[in-house]
Amino acid sequence: MLDIRLVREKPDYVRERLASRGGGDEAKVDEVLRVDAERRKTETELQRLQSERNRLSKEIGAKRSRKEPSDEPEAQVRKIGEQIGDLTQRASAFDEAQRNLLLETPNLPHQSVPIGKDPNANRVVRTWGEKARLTQSADHVALGTRLNLLDLDRAAKLSGSGFICFTGAGAKLERALINFMIDLHTRDHGYVEISPPFLVRRDCMIGTSQLPKFEADMYGLEENQLFLAPTAEVPLTNLHREEILSAVDLPKKFVAYTPCFRREAGAAGRETRGIIRVHQFDKVELVKITVPEKSYEELESLAADAEQVLQQLGLHYRVLALCTGEMGFASAKSYDIEVWSPGQDAFLEVSSCSNCEDFQARRMQLRFKDRDGKNRFCSLR
Repeated sequence: MLDIRLVREKPDYVRERLASRGGGDEAKVDEVLRVDAERRKTETELQRLQSERNRLSKEIGAKRSRKEPSDEPEAQVRKIGEQIGDLTQRASAFDEAQRNLLLETPNLPHQSVPIGKDPNANRVVRTWGEKARLTQSADHVALGTRLNLLDLDRAAKLSGSGFICFTGAGAKLERALINFMIDLHTRDHGYVEISPPFLVRRDCMIGTSQLPKFEADMYGLEENQLFLAPTAEVPLTNLHREEILSAVDLPKKFVAYTPCFRREAGAAGRETRGIIRVHQFDKVELVKITVPEKSYEELESLAADAEQVLQQLGLHYRVLALCTGEMGFASAKSYDIEVWSPGQDAFLEVSSCSNCEDFQARRMQLRFKDRDGKNRFCSLR
């Protein structure tokens, strides 16, 4: 969530950065400022009335102590009480409206992010390895079926389209890759392994920005107060929600495996064949909680940690700096790591590493106490 003080003090800057995303969200700035002005005006009037009521209450007490009539100030106090009740409701409505507007507004892209509206504007940062030289290639569906690694027909019978059933060596390979990644990140990179619940509360989904904007893509339970985790990012980043950490304990580095569940309601026209885009998939997630001053340094090291997985597997990949129009809602800067797939004759995304700065921390009230004793919002990635 954006800092309302930034919107208030630098509205043109906020509009310009939002406009670079290409989603039209810069139009929200005027409405945010209008609601903010009304909210502040209402709160100022509330403070004036409360001060006046306090003054009159003292006057009433003084009159009563002198056994003087106090009917007139008492009537004024009752009238002010009614006004305060009305204004309190009005201020609460403005506060909720402002919060809702900010919850629906994406993060501002960092100045280093390429400007653009589609993948053509993404920038290749680096590549590693070489494309596999195959005399004959097969796509993942043909290869997986021939080697009995997966059974998509029976997966559809069990759960419908968009699900996978790994079998035999395929199931063993999936489990081995999960263990390999977690062992690598805990042993060599210093991450703490977490095994979180796969169901998360609505507040947690709001904290990481899946809600309210992407609610149609999520699997909700209990009247959408509980959700199947769309990624382990949600439980990991919310581990310390509404807490104040110490700067000396940062960064905190977590790794977790979870299955991930997404309806992909907005995926029309995108690749859906085989296991490229599915409703349930397994992922090992890396999350860092850090101080703002080191957030971009930590982003680079997180990307390097993810890349080492592919290097040890000997897979040719490239790292893309996503342009403003391709970044996720909460991201200030993102790298996508794409592996070369001979069967698809294309690069496929296998990891996305982002710096959300304080955008998510502000939504989940995750702060740290700096060396001067001041409470500040953490940065998350």
